[in-house]
Amino acid sequence: MLFVLMVMWGGNVLAQDTKPNILFIMTDDHAAHALGAYGGRLAGLNPTPTLDQLAAEGMRFSNAFVSNSICTPSRATLMTGQYSHTNGIRTLIGPLAPERQHLPRLIGEAGYHTAMIGKWHLTEEPAAYDEYSVLEVQGNYFNPTLRRSVRGDWPDNEQYFSGYDSKHSSDVVTDLSLEWLKRRDTSRPFFLMHHFKAPHDNFENAERYDWLYEDTDIPEPTTLWHQPDFGSAATHGRGSGTSVSKRNTRRNMGHHMFVDPSLDSTEYTRVTYQRYLKKYLRTVRGVDDNIKRLIDHLRETGELDNTIVIYTSDQGMMLGEHDLIDKRWMYDESMRIPLIVRYPARFQPGTVSDAMVSNVDLAPTLLALAGAETPDFMQGRSLTPILNGATPDDWREAVYYRYWMHLTHHDVPAHYGIRTKDYKLIFFYGLPLDAEGALEPATTPSWELYDLRTDPWESVNRYADPNYAEVAQQLKRDLLALKARTGDTDDRYPALMQVRADHW
Repeated sequence: MLFVLMVMWGGNVLAQDTKPNILFIMTDDHAAHALGAYGGRLAGLNPTPTLDQLAAEGMRFSNAFVSNSICTPSRATLMTGQYSHTNGIRTLIGPLAPERQHLPRLIGEAGYHTAMIGKWHLTEEPAAYDEYSVLEVQGNYFNPTLRRSVRGDWPDNEQYFSGYDSKHSSDVVTDLSLEWLKRRDTSRPFFLMHHFKAPHDNFENAERYDWLYEDTDIPEPTTLWHQPDFGSAATHGRGSGTSVSKRNTRRNMGHHMFVDPSLDSTEYTRVTYQRYLKKYLRTVRGVDDNIKRLIDHLRETGELDNTIVIYTSDQGMMLGEHDLIDKRWMYDESMRIPLIVRYPARFQPGTVSDAMVSNVDLAPTLLALAGAETPDFMQGRSLTPILNGATPDDWREAVYYRYWMHLTHHDVPAHYGIRTKDYKLIFFYGLPLDAEGALEPATTPSWELYDLRTDPWESVNRYADPNYAEVAQQLKRDLLALKARTGDTDDRYPALMQVRADHW
């Protein structure tokens, strides 16, 4: 007797023997506005033709955000379906033990052959996968070393990749994914997490892209020349946020781009911005071309039509907006992520959803696509109803954000806030608390409120505007309710409760 296990998927029943493959592609620091499909000032440069085609053949989410815009916490949220305060990984310091690698474990239990290839950045062995080949911490852009399950026991299973003209990380990771796809267990559907290092700094592109955009003038964001008050964090004396310009004298992108410090302020900023964006976009093109290699392979082997392709980034990136680089901030360029899902056999191509999506939703979504249930300990919701064209009536109206790693590396103060479709409210509480790696001193607490309907660039802080007093108070109530629902109350931090009492 033939037994076929039936599973629920977005309200539809799907036979296990017809489960689709899942290719989950993640980059590091790829801002949504650096994809052509998302429009914006960089779209005319055609930075991502392959990803734009995936978006045309799938669904693009225009309001997808991370809950903590920094590498390790974002990846821990992906693996656990939990906010940083729940899974305990709030900063760059924090291992994820195999027993807490819930996503690959549960998808494996659903019948999938699983692999993790590329950037891992969660310290402990990714042992919940059937197979892995992962970069050490950040990994090198050229001639990288990876730890591979096929080469023995962790952590003594390193393999060094090099070549006569050197090998670029994006190429090596893609080579390994293609190798795995060609020899995988074809008796099971596959779940491949293909994670690029690029376009993380120091933005080192493969040599074949050295002249890309060489004669192009990269459009500047209008806010390059407009800096908000950064929650009064500048009072700590080191500047706030790594700048493009000379503003942050301790650390600015001109230092990294070897810009002549004798240039006047305006010319220094313009030269730095052009060098920064060109290097960044060259690594982006390397990512896009390597994704094409994966798609071409699936098409040539006849597997593309039965493979769900998902593309996202672990966070966004400040590309000169507000004279900032890096991520961490609750500004949209930092917290917004690209999210594209392609599976035309089931999901309507060429569609766009403006539903408020958080990266806590990624694990439940992947589990649902694999025919597995979301466990109660996960805090997100599956996006499959939205992918099927029906956003639930009770879908969230706001997302929660919190950055814990006070002042570390890029002089960004600790803060949290709420983002709706119309407004954003940020509370810069400015305390390191007990977050590992966060630094003293405390910074001056303050608020920022933006009306995204009229000011999507977040250039005018409306918090002190009496016309927005009622909006601010309602958003504060909504923020407290959201913190309670997610379990991130401040009761265990007396110092923070005092700051709230003084500044709420």
